[in-house]
Amino acid sequence: MAREGDSSRVVAYGAEQRVRVPALRAGWRTQAFVHWAYPPQAVQALLPGELVVDEYDGAAWVGLTPFEMTGVRPPGVPGAGLTFAETNLRTYVRNGDGQDGLWFLSIEVGCPLMLAARAVGAPYHPGRLGLWVSGDTVSYAGSRRGGRPSYRLVVRPGDPVRPTERDVWLTSRWRSYTRRFGRLWETPVEHEPWPLAAATVDVLEETLTAAAGLPSPAGEPVVHFSEGVRHVRLGASRPVRTGPRRS
Repeated sequence: MAREGDSSRVVAYGAEQRVRVPALRAGWRTQAFVHWAYPPQAVQALLPGELVVDEYDGAAWVGLTPFEMTGVRPPGVPGAGLTFAETNLRTYVRNGDGQDGLWFLSIEVGCPLMLAARAVGAPYHPGRLGLWVSGDTVSYAGSRRGGRPSYRLVVRPGDPVRPTERDVWLTSRWRSYTRRFGRLWETPVEHEPWPLAAATVDVLEETLTAAAGLPSPAGEPVVHFSEGVRHVRLGASRPVRTGPRRS
């Protein structure tokens, strides 16, 4: 469990690794981070056996993170790339070797090409998504194909913040895990540190947590906003070869 002052358990503010040969380049822009604390056992029940919940202050954390993918393209491909909305429901985990990362409970996406990542178990769901900036608010909305589940979020970004230990822990991860073909897979990522701002929620309606098998969030969420990062390098997914399977 990570606690204040326990630097051995805090993820790096900057990228832990270089992704020298990216499989995909992109930007992640206009991103909101809405996090709820959950009992660890409620989240652990949704994880594969190779992973354990990464805790902060005795809680598991689940984040709703809508954003805009920009300039999505393979390396060496000319042009501006694709731009589309995406929304993740994610939590924080460690593998058998103690390496931290993300586990996606669901990924809503407006671009059918991203569904190719289902090959390594990424839980992509096609749907209709949108993002709008109006005055001093940013609105996100989406619904999965068929209309359910869905979400609507309106945030009001505030002043930039100097990230605390918890802010970094909630927003900065440098690998994600998926499971497919009986194996755990790891996808590395590299980008510049998140520029974070305070934010408040004006509207929040969502059924993604229930669809993922979670109880209704309790308590007020922890909310951040970021204008985003421009230089995202996603590496090729690879099998995780070490670490015992949890019984």
